[in-house]
Formats: sequence, C-alpha cells, structure tokens
Amino acid sequence: MKTIGNIIWFIFVGLGSAIAWFLLGLLWCITIIGIPFGRQAFKLARLTLWPFGTTVNTHFDKHPIANILWLILGGLELAFGYAVAGLLFCITIIGIPFGKQCFKLAQLALLPFGADVG
Repeated sequence: MKTIGNIIWFIFVGLGSAIAWFLLGLLWCITIIGIPFGRQAFKLARLTLWPFGTTVNTHFDKHPIANILWLILGGLELAFGYAVAGLLFCITIIGIPFGKQCFKLAQLALLPFGADVG
C-alpha cells in the first residue's frame, strides 16, 4: 500500500510540492544566515516526495529559538495550510490516507528544527 500511495502522491502532489520546497531552500541558502532554514526546507522537500511509510518526531527542545523564528517567518501558516489540505482530503474515504500524510507534513512544517524524519 505504501508504494502505491507514494506513486499516487508523487504524481498529484509530491513533485510540485517538492520542487517548491527545494526552490525555497535554495533562496534561503543564498545568505549565510538563512542556511539553517534552507536545510529545513530541503527536509520538507524530501518528505513531500515520498511521505508514505515515514514517521516524523518533533523535538522542540533541541532548537527552541530556531523553531520560534520559523514560526514567526511563516511556519504557522504553512502548518495551517497542510492541516486544511488534510481535512479536505479526509472528506472522502479514498482521501483519508492522503489526509494523514498532510497532517504529517503539517507537523514538520510547524516545528522542523530538531525533527527526525525516518
């Protein structure tokens, strides 16, 4: 199931989202100060390609200041967007697995610093 889910996700959502996250990461990495934020965008790009079969464990305690800056600079809006997409996917029975992946992405978009994706 996870292989089929990843293929469907990649075709309809993953490729476009991953390219957007990758380009955002490149923009952040232009400055030296933005490199840590760019690395987190690359982490999100990797997860958006193949989200089925992965887990996200957030650890706010590892980098609290960076996570707070991420929240201020747009992390809250990103997480809200993924949560809304997850709710829309969960309207139908077929979309529930994709909604769960959106909730996983919302969790990582909210607090990416110190998060383990595995």
